[in-house]
Amino acid sequence: MLKKNVFCAAMMIGMIFSLPEMTSAQNRPITASADTTRTPGQGPARPAASSGPKAYSEVITAKAKTSKGMFNVHKVEDKFFFEIPAGMMGRDILVVNRISKSAAGSRSGSGGYAGDQIGKNVIRFDKGPNNKVFLKNISYEEMSKDSTNGMYRSVLNSNLNPISSSFDVKVLATDSTGTIIELTDYISADNDILFFSSQAKRSFNLSAYQSDKSYIESVRSFPNNIEIKTVKTYLRTPAATGFGGGSASAIPGAGGAGTPTTYELNSSMVVLPKEPMRPRYFDARVGYFATGYTDFDANPQGVKRISMSTRWKLEPKPEDVQKYLRGELVEPQKPIIFYIDPTTPKKWVSYLIQGVNDWQIAFEKAGFKNAIFAKEAPSAKEDPTWSLEDARYSAIVYKPSDVANASGPHVNDPRSGEILESHINWYHNVMSLLRNWYFVQTSAVDVKSRKMQFDDELMGQLIRFVSSHEVGHTLGLRHNFGSSSTVPVEKLRDKAFVEANGHTPSIMDYARFNYVAQPEDNISQKGLFPRIGDYDIWAIEWGYKWMPQVGSADEETPILNKLVIDKLKNKRHFFGTESDQDDPRNQSEDLGDNAMKASAYGIKNLQRIIPNLIDWTKESDKDYSNLREMYGQVTGQFNRYVGHVAKNIAGIMNTPKTVEQAGAVYEFNPKSTQKEAMKFLQDQVFTTPTWLFDNKINSLIGNSSQTVFASPQDAALNRIIGASTFNKLLRFEAENPKDAYTLDEMITDLRKGIWSELVSHKSIDQYRRNLQKSFIEKMGDILEPALPNAIIIGGGGGFFQATASISKNSDAISITKAQLKTLASEIRSSLPAYSDNKTKYHLQDVLERISDILNPKK
Repeated sequence: MLKKNVFCAAMMIGMIFSLPEMTSAQNRPITASADTTRTPGQGPARPAASSGPKAYSEVITAKAKTSKGMFNVHKVEDKFFFEIPAGMMGRDILVVNRISKSAAGSRSGSGGYAGDQIGKNVIRFDKGPNNKVFLKNISYEEMSKDSTNGMYRSVLNSNLNPISSSFDVKVLATDSTGTIIELTDYISADNDILFFSSQAKRSFNLSAYQSDKSYIESVRSFPNNIEIKTVKTYLRTPAATGFGGGSASAIPGAGGAGTPTTYELNSSMVVLPKEPMRPRYFDARVGYFATGYTDFDANPQGVKRISMSTRWKLEPKPEDVQKYLRGELVEPQKPIIFYIDPTTPKKWVSYLIQGVNDWQIAFEKAGFKNAIFAKEAPSAKEDPTWSLEDARYSAIVYKPSDVANASGPHVNDPRSGEILESHINWYHNVMSLLRNWYFVQTSAVDVKSRKMQFDDELMGQLIRFVSSHEVGHTLGLRHNFGSSSTVPVEKLRDKAFVEANGHTPSIMDYARFNYVAQPEDNISQKGLFPRIGDYDIWAIEWGYKWMPQVGSADEETPILNKLVIDKLKNKRHFFGTESDQDDPRNQSEDLGDNAMKASAYGIKNLQRIIPNLIDWTKESDKDYSNLREMYGQVTGQFNRYVGHVAKNIAGIMNTPKTVEQAGAVYEFNPKSTQKEAMKFLQDQVFTTPTWLFDNKINSLIGNSSQTVFASPQDAALNRIIGASTFNKLLRFEAENPKDAYTLDEMITDLRKGIWSELVSHKSIDQYRRNLQKSFIEKMGDILEPALPNAIIIGGGGGFFQATASISKNSDAISITKAQLKTLASEIRSSLPAYSDNKTKYHLQDVLERISDILNPKK
């Protein structure tokens, strides 16, 4: 994802079918009209079931319309029969459910758009007793693969897959080579297998299914998949209201009867490979998404969690194997192909395609040429069977949405991690996000970004960057927040270096644009934009290098380990996880190996933007909304710099290693770096950043100077004066007393800077008075937390909630009290030197606050 939405993962946050692209003249859609004979809230009206199987001709009559493929699908009047070949009984089938057409007014945040995935299951059809076929929901959470030992049987006995539904066999076995069952009622009804998952229903506030307002639109069978398209209507209930007045999770049936909400849904049933792809085990030193299971065989004295990296299956064609082994580039048997959604505005199509094709250079390092590419989706005339919802096809889906984001999810085989299919989501309003980023980070050096409407070429290149980043996710790659930390800050101002290498070694980093570059550096857009870099090329080599010389994932592991150790001798191949909140190297939106130097350069550019902001945001016949938005971007960017620096105080660096590698895995951030961060905060943040507030801008948009200054200051204080930071500093001192930036020393430095007027006897202005009161409040929260365990942690791209607590037996309590007592003594000593009333009133008030904190009333 492009927004700060940590996995994300990735997060996400933070999750493409490379099956043969085969078509058939018989793959025509079978359409069905709505059934208007049903009673609201009931299933479809059907004749009573017969007592047993009948002759083929009695069930599949001359009126049948047949779509041939994975299963032959017969439509007889308004009934749908699946003819399951013997070879498909017991085969694993992946079901992927998506919205084809979204309901009006039903979207929830960035969800609910056409193309969105709303459910995923692995199912299996098995024959049962008494002429029954069971549909089972298959789980791969726990496995034992060795059928020769007793554990295999024990695991099976403890993991019986649930029977989701059962169907009568409709035709005598002697009359058909397959098993024929009717799925009309099952498809017409509502269930978690084919339609919305329970979680998706909760997200969209969907409750009662309306069977009388729902129908089957079509069922199509293809060689490797079946596509089921339905129209479904639900009641959509309003979200419940929480104590704070905001919305909470909806409770089905609560909040009134609800409003009928209709969707067109598509369910793809795709047969999984009979033999799963050989997995490649997850390695924390290379950033791949992972799937896995608990293995009861791998550890003879316990259990082991097996994690497999998610990857596409790329292998050379049989006739090219020897060429591949000789090191020649060859084309894979099944390339990775992305289709561009036909609804995409034409002027952006070529840029989206280029963003996909940019990854070809990375796959060449893994031995494959033309391994990945994009092309426009065929028209209905060119291929009437092609469908955006068909799970065999991966696509970049355009969504006419005001969501300023994009995402690159993928679907994988849970048995092996093989990526089967992806639908990249490109929301229309991501262009405003791109404009804002590029404006606030580069307008000081790039004249083309000094306006509200970018030229198509500039916006197109920004879209290309988004395309490449999201494609990286669909290839299995996670965010690499640590990549930019490998580049010396001064190199970001070196025109030759940055234009040749980029400002970060990974497009999977959240490193946006080169905000360190100064106007006098004369760096072109080539040195401002992200691109496929050294890390990305290495990561694709690790994930996609074909290794036929070994026979299993276990045998690959030592080969890959040696490769990783060798590659990591080049620090540009470093991976820094997006989920580590302690490592100052792993931050979103940051640049360079020193956050203090990089942020100082960034601030210089913001100081150049502020005086020009009115002119650069001006558009004829419009109000000052542009100015308000972009001023918010400037203050937001400044806040990011504050977050980047604050994370250096009490930072812990985590560098995963195997036992073959020398050096520590966990290291404390050096004391010198922490003190450098403290000095930056004192100079750039706690000393009122008056440059950030412009009176002329304020007269046009009405901002409050107090809010502008207090926001970054409070955020920094929340990070520094917090349970997590205090606990880590005490740990540093206990484990490394000679080089520790102690908690007492840190608070002393912080206190002396924020209260420097007590030494100089200068009058304390309103902004500093506010800051000093915030300091007292935060220190008080250490002794008596306002909310149990609640603190704010700076994350680099901003600040977010986390939890920590301080033991009553901790030295943090004693040090906090001692610091407050010292401060009170200094205030009392300096009070007589002040003559202005506002300063005196402030200091008297603060003394009372400290007294109340140290001597709370019971």
